[in-house]
Amino acid sequence: MTAQKPIAYDAFVELAAADSAVVGLVLKGSWAHEGITTEHSDHDLYVVLEAGATTTLTRFAGHRTPELDLVILSLDEFRAAGMPGFERYALARARVVLDRLDGGIAQILAGKAQLDADEAFREAGEWLDAYANSLYRSVKNDRDGHALAARLDAADSIRFLLELLFALDRRPRPYNKYLEWELARFPLPGWDTGMLLDAADRISGTGDVSTQRRVFAQVEAVARRAGHGAVLDAWGEDLDLMRPQ
Repeated sequence: MTAQKPIAYDAFVELAAADSAVVGLVLKGSWAHEGITTEHSDHDLYVVLEAGATTTLTRFAGHRTPELDLVILSLDEFRAAGMPGFERYALARARVVLDRLDGGIAQILAGKAQLDADEAFREAGEWLDAYANSLYRSVKNDRDGHALAARLDAADSIRFLLELLFALDRRPRPYNKYLEWELARFPLPGWDTGMLLDAADRISGTGDVSTQRRVFAQVEAVARRAGHGAVLDAWGEDLDLMRPQ
């Protein structure tokens, strides 16, 4: 928390909206995801300033309280935020509170919500290889009697699987907290949401090999249709261990 007196969210929004240097206010986190907030949820607010503008609001830079966290940045910095980076999903699903650019702030957020085709293809190939690696290790460790290692590798594989599936749909992967929220509102094409979530739960919790293989069979078909056959074929005969028996 900064040295100045803490300010409430509504009071700050009113103050910022009256400042002509502010071209946008963007709320991310739980308050941007309907039905997610709890009594512990704070407001995470981006304050976007016009290039070269001066404002006394900079005194709130780094402001952090149980109610309000502020990030104050220029328009150019806002465009670059999360591109790439951990913040990309948060901004992709952020809520516009103020947009003085005639929809420009919303347009910037929309750009963060969709990976371009080349970026998505490259990332999907990388995540597919990482997923196959963890899956292979898990199944092999289970075969060889290394139960803990098998479960840990299985849990790792779910992270890579989700990254892969969202990249194939040209979307940033949601944080774990928002995974069910995201899939309930924006399902992944070709995937049954309930089945996918149940499989992720079972695999990460138990490392069940039959479930891993069943999911891989669907992943392999999807990945090959998306043009990633070479990534899979590089695994050679090891693919046999990953496929349903």
